[in-house]
Amino acid sequence: MSNRPSSSRPGVNIVPIHGKTPRIHESAFIAPGCTIIGDIEIGADSSIWYNCVLRADVSHIRIGERSNVQDGSVLHCDPPRPGDPDGSPLIIGDDVLIGHMAMVHGCTIHDRGFVGLGAIAMNKSVIGSDAMLAAGAMLTEGKVMEPRMLWAGRPAKPLRELNEAAIAGMRIGVAHYAENAKAHSVAVSEALGD
Repeated sequence: MSNRPSSSRPGVNIVPIHGKTPRIHESAFIAPGCTIIGDIEIGADSSIWYNCVLRADVSHIRIGERSNVQDGSVLHCDPPRPGDPDGSPLIIGDDVLIGHMAMVHGCTIHDRGFVGLGAIAMNKSVIGSDAMLAAGAMLTEGKVMEPRMLWAGRPAKPLRELNEAAIAGMRIGVAHYAENAKAHSVAVSEALGD
């Protein structure tokens, strides 16, 4: 995991705090307008799209490889508290899709999990592997989505198991974002003269 200086990421605000500096793999794409704060790791070929805020000032955020966080999303965590010595870090696995304007807070998203447009995942909730939180859904604190399940609603509840076509569609989305991020990285560098 290498940390490229902010000068090589035009238009991105990278903010150290409490002695912690974000660690971003050199192959990750961070779009202009993003603010990345504190104890954050972003893995290889992941992408953080335009105007996202990732703030790890009170705990940590970990994002695996080839995951994407789409435009306008907010990611945060919660600190340890009495009776909760671990707090609520935000842990995102590999090949995860997080849709536009999502709010992802102190939860765990396992490999190949999906968070739909405008969805909310709250502290200590869990999105299982190949599971999908539908657009606009709210996964409340501590709820656990089993692998391959679709949950929807506010509060979110299980609807059905995902079929192979839906899971294949999510994997196509991951591949699309990984490839599209490369094109955007070049375009941003050219547009902003980096």
